[in-house]
Amino acid sequence: MRIGFVVNDIATEKPVYTTTRLAITAVRRGHDACLIGLGDFGYEPDGSLSAVVAAAAPGKTYRSLDRYLEAVQAAPRERRELEDFDVVMLRADPAVDAVDRPWANTAGLAFGRMLAEAGALVVNEPRTLADAMSKAYFQHFPESVRPRTLISRDEERVREFIEELGGRAVLKPLQGSGGSGVFLVNLKKEPNITQIVEAIARDGYLVAQEYLPAAGEGDVRMFVMNGRALEVDGRHAAFRRRPGDTDVRSNMSAGGSAEAVKVTEEMLQLVETVRPKLISDGMFLVGLDIVGDKLMEVNVFSPGGLGSCAALYGIDFAAAVIEDLERKTALRDHYGSTLSNVQLATM
Repeated sequence: MRIGFVVNDIATEKPVYTTTRLAITAVRRGHDACLIGLGDFGYEPDGSLSAVVAAAAPGKTYRSLDRYLEAVQAAPRERRELEDFDVVMLRADPAVDAVDRPWANTAGLAFGRMLAEAGALVVNEPRTLADAMSKAYFQHFPESVRPRTLISRDEERVREFIEELGGRAVLKPLQGSGGSGVFLVNLKKEPNITQIVEAIARDGYLVAQEYLPAAGEGDVRMFVMNGRALEVDGRHAAFRRRPGDTDVRSNMSAGGSAEAVKVTEEMLQLVETVRPKLISDGMFLVGLDIVGDKLMEVNVFSPGGLGSCAALYGIDFAAAVIEDLERKTALRDHYGSTLSNVQLATM
């Protein structure tokens, strides 16, 4: 299987990233894996697609993520035709390029669509990812699993909504990830929220969301594959992300810590509730962020944490992901173009 992992920039990838773990797992399983940066695609005069890629030496065994990524980043770049790729995983984080390279993610999704049309399995489905560039995508999931939410740039309406919630709410930008620009506000302690609203709304719309007391214990990051909780040997790929002592954010990039967690029936029921939407949108691998019985966010671009799961439970969940991609390519060999990309992505 020839598989490409699309990242923001090959040079800035890190060994701890889930993408690195997926790539080395593919190599260890005998596949031809490479990294592709968002700025490395090409559309040739004859209509063919190409990319300048980085790949480790074929047939070599790498004992660690560090050594593997070091080899990939040091390898000579080569241009490859993309029509003969079996799988392309879109793993770029839109927030990384939002300021300095706002064109990058749009271009990556456009090439993803062309690759899907050319016959490669592209996951997650690029057309839906274009809609998911905004947190407004989250509002399309069932209301029963979402906290009460307002999207606005009107400070007066934001204040009214916070009062409707009892005076406490979480404020964050509509665009973004990694916990950037997230504030927990309390009107009793901070009656003047003007500066916070102005700071967030300066770059676009603001999301005001119901604060759930259970968030004080952090959230649960749960991996979902093909619309079902990712499970290997009776253990789910999920962990609790606990915030630091002085920070409301539980994101690992914001200083949160990872703990083992017992997946409850309520969590599994939540997954079952959102499953139809994930399936219809072709979302092969996503990360659900859960607080109590509510869904706080759906990470469809580059859900991270498989390394934390492996460390906590001693299970290689990345192998299950690559194995499922192998299964999908075998299905495509049987059914050909009769299966659309969105169908095959979650089959």
